[in-house]
Amino acid sequence: MSRRIRILAVSGFLLIAICLANHGVLAEPPDKDFAKLFDGNSLDGWSAVPESTASDWSVRDGAIVGIGSENRQSYLVWKERDLTDFELRFEYRLLTKGNTGVEIHAQPDKTGKRPFEGYHADLGHVGIGDNVLGAWDFHFAKRKEHPCPRGTSLIITPDQSAISSKLKNVIPLNEIRKHDWNSIRIIAKGNHFRFEINDKVAAAFTDLAAKGQLTSGAIGLQLHDKGMHVEFRKLQLKKLSAAK
Repeated sequence: MSRRIRILAVSGFLLIAICLANHGVLAEPPDKDFAKLFDGNSLDGWSAVPESTASDWSVRDGAIVGIGSENRQSYLVWKERDLTDFELRFEYRLLTKGNTGVEIHAQPDKTGKRPFEGYHADLGHVGIGDNVLGAWDFHFAKRKEHPCPRGTSLIITPDQSAISSKLKNVIPLNEIRKHDWNSIRIIAKGNHFRFEINDKVAAAFTDLAAKGQLTSGAIGLQLHDKGMHVEFRKLQLKKLSAAK
């Protein structure tokens, strides 16, 4: 094969690749720093809390499926229970009305108030309101639980009071897809936490409380309401170096 023909052949392959990529046939190359938390076929590495809710969780068509059997907080929890700084990415879709989300830095609530204490990235159906959809919720055993609705940057001060401000370029409601897949990005870095939906910020907070900070814990996918149907896929985690 002549040099000219080889150049034309390579150029042709590149042109085909670009066209396919523009039409969504070629996926972005995976980030090697991210580890898959879900193999697309099984719940290996995950467990239900409480154990009696195990039948609420299954795998179907490459997604984790959660269907609420009762009005209660139940979780599907990843096996690593002492995660600190990380970036979590996944996609979710809520096919019914309901309240769901992801608990991070989750630790068993010894008071029995809830299954876990934790910081909760709150998700719900479009129309549920910005106190749930795109909000940070706080599941504390004893601490005050300040509101952090979508669009809010919250600082919890050392004495556990709160300072709120408005974020810029927040995900608008009309860009959150109803009954369809949305991408989520959660960053936990030291005492700073950020929550994004479809590549735009939803809410953020900094926990400076002198007592009761949750510095590590588990990740748990949540079911909240009877009859609700939520699905999760493409769950992946990148551990970050400790914040200085």
